[in-house]
Amino acid sequence: MLSHLLLGANNIAASRQFYDAMLGVLGAAPATHLQVNGFERYVWDHDGTRLMIATPRDGQPSTHYNGFTLGFKTTSIDQLHRALDAALAHGGVAIEDAPGWRRAPGNDRYLAYVRDPAGHKLCLMFREAWATSA
Repeated sequence: MLSHLLLGANNIAASRQFYDAMLGVLGAAPATHLQVNGFERYVWDHDGTRLMIATPRDGQPSTHYNGFTLGFKTTSIDQLHRALDAALAHGGVAIEDAPGWRRAPGNDRYLAYVRDPAGHKLCLMFREAWATSA
């Protein structure tokens, strides 16, 4: 359904370092740098998904969106915690409840929430079904 996600960043270098570190734990290669019509972007392609960061084209500051969460799939609880540690070591801020299980009938998942250097809300998620289907 989705082809890509693009997040705005006011400090694109700090955001690139943050995502290189966190997404590297999830298996993504370091970002590719692109110039598109005079605007720079960093791009990560992994498992059929493309994430990009860029400064806003309208010249206005980037802001995070209340009610928006970008979720990242992890293959284990260990990988989730390593990605969270990488995020926190590169300017991320832990938010909401502590990492752990959220249980619901047919919807058990292990979650951790962090804000990136630009303030975007991210969720790292593990489901046991993902580990058993691999």
